Amino acid sequence: MMESKIRIGSRDSRLAIVQAEIIRDAIYKHHPEVQIEIVTMKTTGDRILDRSLDKVGGKGLFVKELDTALREGRIDLAVHSLKDMPMEVPEDLPVLAYGEREDARDVLVYRPGLKSLPERPLVGTSSRRRMLQMQAMYPDARFEGIRGNVQTRLGKLADEGMDAVILAAAGLNRLRMQELAARYFSAEEMIPAAGQGILAVQGRRDINPVLLKGIADSESRTCALAERAFVKELDGGCTSPIAAHGVVKGDRMLLLGLYFREEDGLWFRERIEGEMWEAEELGKRLACRMRERGGV
Repeated sequence: MMESKIRIGSRDSRLAIVQAEIIRDAIYKHHPEVQIEIVTMKTTGDRILDRSLDKVGGKGLFVKELDTALREGRIDLAVHSLKDMPMEVPEDLPVLAYGEREDARDVLVYRPGLKSLPERPLVGTSSRRRMLQMQAMYPDARFEGIRGNVQTRLGKLADEGMDAVILAAAGLNRLRMQELAARYFSAEEMIPAAGQGILAVQGRRDINPVLLKGIADSESRTCALAERAFVKELDGGCTSPIAAHGVVKGDRMLLLGLYFREEDGLWFRERIEGEMWEAEELGKRLACRMRERGGV
């Protein structure tokens, strides 16, 4: 039996609400008879902005309030940026659908009035993944930690003396702010975080799967499985520079991986290609190959 009313849980940032609205509108398109309410809440990860995620508990801080609301029946679905979800998803709250992927690339946004990066640019990012790869392209770059939603980061860029910030293209696109992007990094130059650009719809197992039939994107699911399998195989924590990006072409997929070894700072990138139906296995295989190359 189809649900007559659905409550979608979301973080209360503008981007998170837009992402929840994308899923809401996709459900409406196929099930116009269903009433949908978006329920917003501030997560612990949204409240603590003065410390990096690895210092305060990781990406789980962005989902635990929504997980609790799902379990208590206060919401029926939760919408997340997949890159913000922990690698281990609770068995009782599975990802029910992966939405069509937005632009997965990272972008550089300059300080207002700046047309190019100066010497020794000060770049805002709290992501070690972004720092490592940016440093390879701009060896003289300096970095300053910056957290918060897109608007908060853009405000800090204008007010705190940074020359640029690195953001996800997907977020700018969804907020219709893509004109701010001064430079797009290709996935080969800066491998995105696993799941970047993909919306994950999480919920209890009692949700009617027909409800999400028009949302589920098989290509996104394939990439998500491969990318997250790669990171999990390497025990990549939520703030680890380990990253992966998959591209589906026909019935095959190409997977790029970034490996980082904490003990000595060794890092490198590598790729693997195979059949899309073996997505998870490709992720694990690439991880094992890169771990062996790293001498672990």
